Amino acid sequence: MTLSQKLYKLIAGVGRYFMGTLSEVVSSTGKIILFFNESVRLIFAKPSRFAEIIRHMEFIGNQSIGIICLTGGFTGLALSLQLYLGFKLFNAVNMVGPTVALGITRELGPVLTGLIVAARAGGAMAARLGTMRVNEQIDALDVMGVNTKQYLVSPRLVAAFICMPLLVAVFDFVAMLGSWFLCVKMVGLDEAVFWQKIADFIEIRHINEGLLKGMVFGIYFALMCTYRGFNTTGGAKGVGEATNQGVVQSMVGIIILDYFATNMIRLFYSLVGIT
Repeated sequence: MTLSQKLYKLIAGVGRYFMGTLSEVVSSTGKIILFFNESVRLIFAKPSRFAEIIRHMEFIGNQSIGIICLTGGFTGLALSLQLYLGFKLFNAVNMVGPTVALGITRELGPVLTGLIVAARAGGAMAARLGTMRVNEQIDALDVMGVNTKQYLVSPRLVAAFICMPLLVAVFDFVAMLGSWFLCVKMVGLDEAVFWQKIADFIEIRHINEGLLKGMVFGIYFALMCTYRGFNTTGGAKGVGEATNQGVVQSMVGIIILDYFATNMIRLFYSLVGIT
């Protein structure tokens, strides 16, 4: 085989792999969109699944508060310490507070909350639905006349949509407490100046940006994890793979979505004349 033939074979193989991967991604995206559309439509269908929504809100929201507070507190401490050490070099330590507040409320709060809840609650969603699928419990519900998407998927989407901005708010609050503790109690910055600088730079829209992102991230990770769990195949091994796929795709997607959401918000502000 000549060098040109080997090169042609290599290029052809790469092309086939690329086209196969692209086709699979497009197909999966279409199925996920249809799954999401039907699940959202069924939120408003009868019978009402209000009790299921409350139960999943308790699981996603209430049971996540502990880890959110722990992570938020140490995020505020670590970020404040690094900024203090940096700003101290050019005598701008009073800007630590507003810089931490902006970073937490607009970016780190929603992103870290999304990653943590996707790993904790999203993984559990995928595993539970996957186990129900391989044990034929979902098929049994279908035979009984229960709309399985309305019963198993829609309440989880609603619960994640409601709980995520609340968890983001808790994360922001605890992170700022951590920042206050380090700046005021540990390194001795003036407390009045610390809070005044934050008030001067932080606006309600900055907090709302993070809460809006939290809603988007909640819907996204709940969708990905329920989709993977609901369509699990292959027994116990399939449950593990579905859980892994749901969590990984949720976490990677949250980081990607954050970038595009930030740019869309900046574009909107520029269109309406907000700096």
